[in-house]
Amino acid sequence: MTATQSNLAGLSRYIFRAPSWYASLAFALLLAAFAGVAAFDTGTATDSWRGLLFVGRDAWEGVFFIGIPTLVASVLTTGVDRFVGGRLTPNRSSLLALACEVIIVTIVTLAALISTLSGVVPGIAPLGQTFVYDALIIALASIFAFRLLVVMAVSRSSLLVAAIPASVQTLASAVLLFVYSGTVTFLEVGGPLLRAYLMPYLNRAGEAPTEITVIGPNHFLLLGVTCVVYALAVYAFVIVIDRPWRQSMGVSMLDFLRGFIGHVAEGSRELEDFFEDLGERAVVPVTVCSFERPDGTEKARFVLPMIHPGPMGEIGGGNFPERVARRAEGLAFPPHATAGHDFNLVTEREVDTILDTADEAYDHIEYGDEASESVRVGSGEATMLGQAFGDDALLVSSYAPNFADDVEYAVGLSAAAEARTTGLEDVLLVDAHNSNDGLSGPDLGHVTPGSQRSFDMITAAGEAGEALADAERGDLRLGTAWDATPWEPAEGIGPLGIRVAVTEVGETTTAYVLVDGNNMEPGLRDRILDSLPDRIDEAEAMTTDTHIVNTVEADNQVGAALPEDDLIALIDELTEEAVADLEPVSGGMASERCEVTVFGNDRTETLASHANAVVSLGGALAAAVILAAMAVSVLIFLFA
Repeated sequence: MTATQSNLAGLSRYIFRAPSWYASLAFALLLAAFAGVAAFDTGTATDSWRGLLFVGRDAWEGVFFIGIPTLVASVLTTGVDRFVGGRLTPNRSSLLALACEVIIVTIVTLAALISTLSGVVPGIAPLGQTFVYDALIIALASIFAFRLLVVMAVSRSSLLVAAIPASVQTLASAVLLFVYSGTVTFLEVGGPLLRAYLMPYLNRAGEAPTEITVIGPNHFLLLGVTCVVYALAVYAFVIVIDRPWRQSMGVSMLDFLRGFIGHVAEGSRELEDFFEDLGERAVVPVTVCSFERPDGTEKARFVLPMIHPGPMGEIGGGNFPERVARRAEGLAFPPHATAGHDFNLVTEREVDTILDTADEAYDHIEYGDEASESVRVGSGEATMLGQAFGDDALLVSSYAPNFADDVEYAVGLSAAAEARTTGLEDVLLVDAHNSNDGLSGPDLGHVTPGSQRSFDMITAAGEAGEALADAERGDLRLGTAWDATPWEPAEGIGPLGIRVAVTEVGETTTAYVLVDGNNMEPGLRDRILDSLPDRIDEAEAMTTDTHIVNTVEADNQVGAALPEDDLIALIDELTEEAVADLEPVSGGMASERCEVTVFGNDRTETLASHANAVVSLGGALAAAVILAAMAVSVLIFLFA
């Protein structure tokens, strides 16, 4: 991938699975209690509040004025949004309400800290609790703006329509503050009879801490004015950020934000829908190499479509290797193809198309008992391990010990075609993807058409094809072994763990080691090959490039988060098991083509550029808009 694409992959660090709505609410109430202790000072408790002293008066105030509105917003926002034609779900509403509570807690806690410090600094009058409640008003306007942006994105609503569900949390807090601050006493509400019935419900200042009475009608007027200012700021921000997306790609940044929120909140496929709108149709070869026992049962299957298993997590084809493993009868080996991020599948549905095509290729395989001994050739930085099965060949390319990431689709096609010019029929060309120095630098080792590295691979493929076309054939024996390993995606290993296939032809034994991960730390591949049992004559270590591991961080490579010695020891053990499992097999290969929707040529780069701009420039613009809006808020408070 390019440096720009690596920054897009880096967005995976923001991917997490949100808790259920009831877990969010429980945490919200607990957080509100802590915020009350940190920010509010209720002084001496009145009689009506004594029954709540077991949780603390300050904690209760936090729960009541911060936690209860969060609870109300979690419950009501979905219904209100659906009523006006939106599509917020309970999980999304709860996550949004919790995020807004965090904003409120942060602002009022900072205000309480400033208020406390003002009392100990000589020459500065103590700000007191009035300052904290003023900050609370600004916080309520701030969460209205944040909720407005999210609701506009998720529900595709206009500014005015989105403002209705966006105002629920702010309005709930405002109602509680209005009732318990006694603000109604400043207003004339109806005649004597109406006041007699309404006042007990609209004026409960006697049950609240005396400090809250500093809130008056001006605060609510200022809250309304500030919300309008913030809403206009949100609208301006969206217009400025959205324009480049619409002009260059014909989609909205809000669509990307909606899909991202949906994926985080409940694992929805809306982000895939966004990618599908961007995608292009492409024809990709799907090659299958299968090995059968004498009784006709499948022992192992290599499946290689020329797509890239990304972009991240389980989005698109990110979990493609595991899907292959579930589909195969024998032990599945889904190594990395020569394709970059432009050939990411846009939706998981496209994986089914690939797997159906792989089944078609499997049905067309003609098996033979003979294979060649493996050969290894090199050209420039590229090395190629190859072995022929009948008139077909398995080629594995590596740039180790140098660093490389993805190989462009066109380079792989050219290299495979070069190998076939020697008389081979089908060629399964693997990018071993086994040595990289992380996501830093100008190009990250991307192998592009026209580069010296691309010609190194093409030349090596041609030389390997010549050697294999003329090589003698002998009886083939195959052994396999695999282990799910004790490691998790957080440690760089996907669900397929480690898989080893060992072939024996004549006097040559070859090991193919496949690790379900995304590239390897520098030097690890060489250490793996050097430590293999003496029985092994040739070997290559490969990774699947699964993007399951990239929900942790963008460059979670094999060996970065787990003990390399333990990994090597397990690979050695599995290789010994595979050698012990050697038995006569017949092998064959076939290829088919299918049409799928992928990100498309240069679309990944364009999307990456825009997404990175939103994160970097958008963050700066958002900060500027927030500071400007808050400055206006302060001026309003000072001069109102």
